[in-house]
Amino acid sequence: MKIIPCALTIAGTDPSGGAGIQADLKTFQELKTYGMSVITSVVAQNTTGVQNVHHLPVEMIKQQLDSVITDIPFQAFKTGMIANIDMMEAIAQRINGLNIPYVMDPVMVATSGDPLIASNARDFLRKNLLPLTSLVTPNIPEAEIITGEKIETLNNMKKAAKQIVHEFGAGASLVKGGHLQGEAIDFLYDGSSIHTFSAKRIDTKNTHGTGCTYSAAITAYLSQGDSLPEAVKKAKDYVTAAIRHSFSLGHGSGPTNHWAQHMERVR
Repeated sequence: MKIIPCALTIAGTDPSGGAGIQADLKTFQELKTYGMSVITSVVAQNTTGVQNVHHLPVEMIKQQLDSVITDIPFQAFKTGMIANIDMMEAIAQRINGLNIPYVMDPVMVATSGDPLIASNARDFLRKNLLPLTSLVTPNIPEAEIITGEKIETLNNMKKAAKQIVHEFGAGASLVKGGHLQGEAIDFLYDGSSIHTFSAKRIDTKNTHGTGCTYSAAITAYLSQGDSLPEAVKKAKDYVTAAIRHSFSLGHGSGPTNHWAQHMERVR
């Protein structure tokens, strides 16, 4: 019997469909991985920002995790928005020992600039969750929060990627260069080598959910058995196409196009 690749996302919601759990599940589906989800927070947000957040009781998060873990095997999982220390502690207890790839999207600030994690939880994330990861995928502002250092150049990005692995214990680090000028260059440090992934920068404001989509794509490819560099390469291509064909929906930063690769294949 053929094994069906399965992946789990542990994150908050986005009712406008561009980010969070919704973006993760769309990405898993497009990449032919069976997707499952554990919701941490219900977020009232859209393309203009975050209007309100309701955190689920920690006991309910634990029960969701137990429901999945005890029933359907999955080959990789990711975390997105984990808003406070109580949630982080509960998730850390449940995922420790799974021995499958864990991709952390360290969701701290929304594209709109709204904070999505309690300030006192940042230190807990650094000390207790990062060492459990196979890969962490910070953008530049998130990497600055993790390392405590300003990142303004490509060399700063490389240094941060190494620091996140060697000083904070992440299995690997992908520092994304979307906030710099010029080509969109990301650096993956796997503990021994730096891998560079570059794409032409696309002139669009419609980037809502790119971090969620990118990390979900990496998770999907890891669930299918790809090596980490290959998973990142494929995911970079996927999210670049999603941005290239992004949607001008809503009054703010529009969402990416999760089926963009289908559009390009038929041309």
